Amino acid sequence: GEQGANRPAGAAATISQASSAARPAAANCPATLNFRFPRLQDEAEQNLCQYAGKVVLVVNTASYCGFTPQYEGLEALYAKYRERGLVVLGFPSNDFSQEPGSEKEIADFCFNTYGVKFPMLAKTHVRGDQANPMYARLARESGTAPKWNFHKYLIDRDGRVVASYQSSVKPSDRQLVSRIEQLLAAPAQAKPAAAN
Repeated sequence: GEQGANRPAGAAATISQASSAARPAAANCPATLNFRFPRLQDEAEQNLCQYAGKVVLVVNTASYCGFTPQYEGLEALYAKYRERGLVVLGFPSNDFSQEPGSEKEIADFCFNTYGVKFPMLAKTHVRGDQANPMYARLARESGTAPKWNFHKYLIDRDGRVVASYQSSVKPSDRQLVSRIEQLLAAPAQAKPAAAN
């Protein structure tokens, strides 16, 4: 619930104050992914830095929306491109009043109804003053906050927000797919911190 929404900000602050042994990993983690969120199915904390160097599609989801069938397309994208470095991150949100269920209900729906295997994070806020820190950053960097469920942000291998797609853009949309393929083909440009 509310606690979960506040947890990431504190966690991000803790990362930067972590011991010097942990610093290199944080140094290679782009600011767009330098957050921790509880996982939907069991609240286990997920450090999104684990997706550094991948192409990431971030989507705010809902179970009772006209766009809910997009879960199927998102899972198909993930299945097709995950080996090449695509990650889809789902953030359930009731900001548009179409995700009233508990985390268990949402998890059952996603995993059983749509066979979702891409990472799903705990229910959160994605817009306005209550937006979680990652969504606040995505809105700032792209210039667009989600106006509805299934808004999509595309992040390149270097952690830059390179595109933002409104809810009506399906996961199978030719422009979205070709942009993902383009980003997957490009190596990460950011140089890791020097080892010496």
